[in-house]
Amino acid sequence: LALEQGCKVLELCCGDGFNAYFFYSVRAGSILSVDFDPGAIAHARKHFRAENVTYELADIRTQMPEGIFDNIVWDAAIEHFTETEIADLMGNIKRRLTPAGILSGYTIVERSDGKKMLPHHEYEFKSKNDLARFFRPHFRNVKVFETIYPDRHNLYFWASDGTIPFMPEWPAATN
Repeated sequence: LALEQGCKVLELCCGDGFNAYFFYSVRAGSILSVDFDPGAIAHARKHFRAENVTYELADIRTQMPEGIFDNIVWDAAIEHFTETEIADLMGNIKRRLTPAGILSGYTIVERSDGKKMLPHHEYEFKSKNDLARFFRPHFRNVKVFETIYPDRHNLYFWASDGTIPFMPEWPAATN
């Protein structure tokens, strides 16, 4: 929803390249997709090639790609970082967005029994507000919404100083 036709995208923690290829490449003018896992990048380059997608090996904690982007997508990976790392990364993300650029993504809420959904998750969020607190110091407009299923509670987010989906001034909104 947040990708305008021809936009310039940075995808953080892209994994195997599936999302860049199937979801973002049809709208974006260019996509730089990064991940710290050499195997994931090799898989993406082999199986999910597209003219407008570049896959690079990078650990965003120490190798955040340079450039200015219309959109930064951090989908299903923010939970792989500690609270401190997330807070530190927000400044780097903000500096790489255009003035109206949008950060978007998805994560999960921690289970009610306290067990992590996956053992390698560093921080699972407690609520919509818990996630939003990382964005609010950096962005004027923040939207976090959720879907709740019997065995999974998902959070989706947009953050920007410009218009985000479903704001009244969003071009695709109806009155």
